[in-house]
This record gives sequence, structure tokens and C-alpha cells, in this order.
Amino acid sequence: MKKEFSTHWKASKQPRKQRKYSANAPLHIKRKLLSVNLSKELRKKYGKRNVPIRKGDNVKIMKGKFKKKQGKIIEVDVKNSKVIIEGVQVKKQDGSKANVKMHPSNLQIIDLNTEDKKRIKEISKEKKKKEDKEDKK
Repeated sequence: MKKEFSTHWKASKQPRKQRKYSANAPLHIKRKLLSVNLSKELRKKYGKRNVPIRKGDNVKIMKGKFKKKQGKIIEVDVKNSKVIIEGVQVKKQDGSKANVKMHPSNLQIIDLNTEDKKRIKEISKEKKKKEDKEDKK
């Protein structure tokens, strides 16, 4: 199989091809793959199911060892598709603490970082598009 990224690839049932697509994708596409579910209140408010995660968002961990814990996003690692959450740490053998990198699919956004007006504009723009489509029907 070719290693480089294909822009013509649509979809596949095969997990290996899905993994290859996400592994070889350029960063601007990997960014979109870092989308996280919104809480029910935010879904109603913005009319969207998920949003790409950003530094400063408050999230709730839904799966794994730290299930039901909440925290703020400290860092988003687009290259490795991981995020670091404030207060989610593991104790190492030498006694020091290390941040745990989590995959965004195991998280849920509770509160969006609204400092960036452009981000809110994009989300509300998409909500208006959906409403316009529903009005035409």
C-alpha cells in the first residue's frame, strides 16, 4: 500500500485503511479529526454534535481510569492526536507525577473556550445554515 496521503479517499470499512488515513493525514485534516462531543446543553445551544477541541475548553472524561473527572485542556497535540487535561496525572515509579495524554474520543466538552470570537462565529454560522435548510423543507 502507498504511504502518502490520498485526497480522493472517501471511506472504507477496513480499520487498517481508516488508521492509515488518520496516520498519514496532513495537520489541517488531523485537526478536524480531534473533534469532541458536546454536552446536551451545548448541543441545543449551538445545534452541533461535536466541535474540534481547543486549549482552554473544559471537558469531562467519559472512559478509562479517570472516568467522570473534569478539567481544562492544557495542551492539544495534533500530530499524535492527544490532549493533556489539567489535574489528570499519574504517579511515576520515582514518585514524580506525569500528565496523562488522552484521546479526544473519550472526552465530552462541558464548557467551550469563548475567548476566540472567530470560533463562536463559525459554530453559529453552521447553526444558521442548518436552520435555513429546515425552513426550506
